[in-house]
Amino acid sequence: MDTITHGLFGYTMYRCLKKEDIPAKEGKALLFVSLVSNQIPDIDVVVRVTETGRIMEQMWHRGLTHSLLFIPIWALLIYVLVRLMFKVTNWRFFHLSLFGVALHDFVDCFNAWGTGLFEPFSSARITFGTLPIVDFVFWGLFLAGFLFSYMKKHIPKQRIFQWVALGMLLHFSIQTAQGLIVEQRAEQRYDRVELAASFVPWHFRVIGKTGNHVELTDATVWSTSRPVAALKSHEETDLSPLFNQNPKAKVLYEWSPFVVVVNDSKRLGIFDPRFYRDGESFVSEYIEKR
Repeated sequence: MDTITHGLFGYTMYRCLKKEDIPAKEGKALLFVSLVSNQIPDIDVVVRVTETGRIMEQMWHRGLTHSLLFIPIWALLIYVLVRLMFKVTNWRFFHLSLFGVALHDFVDCFNAWGTGLFEPFSSARITFGTLPIVDFVFWGLFLAGFLFSYMKKHIPKQRIFQWVALGMLLHFSIQTAQGLIVEQRAEQRYDRVELAASFVPWHFRVIGKTGNHVELTDATVWSTSRPVAALKSHEETDLSPLFNQNPKAKVLYEWSPFVVVVNDSKRLGIFDPRFYRDGESFVSEYIEKR
């Protein structure tokens, strides 16, 4: 998910906690833990500062820092910071950190970018594709709760944001259940299927591959699939020149569930069909032919 959504999850988590009758420094520590634990896995964006990092960004982002292995490591680091900064020692802050980091990692598994949940033991990206990278329903639920808490001051904010959290969980469950149903139906027609959620709730892009043919359709659980594009992948093409001249292409090839190979008179390249819009994919790598 995007940075804003993870931040909203963190603030909602903070508001759901009972904070009455606790010292002010513990309240500040709770806010720190809630926000930082929901953001810290994305610290991997620093890989962009080196040339190797820019080449490997596709594979390294959402890789090791989003793995199961790193969940307790991040939680322990946050707990140590809390002890140093706020002088509190309650292990509750460690447990909350565990929850926040795990929430970040698992939610990221449900959009098309996926996470390296089992790094470093497996480089496979775990992705279900049932949530868009930016889900405005989550934003709307948070905004509704935020406004309601100021309009209805007689209702405890903790209770209101618990309703918000429940609404988010319901939306996630309904959205994911529908996506998995759509994907299961598509698996009857194709050899391989991937899913990419639309920004419109309960709407999905199905990417199906059979042989060297890739079809893109828009689908919901209650309507007939609508064809969007039919693509041909030049599977027989030798990609060695591409990988040698453009190292990012090899990274993309390993990162994507499957790619479409382009081999025409002007260029050789690959692209991820999950991100195909208006005649091209914004996740692609090419070299020009001479």
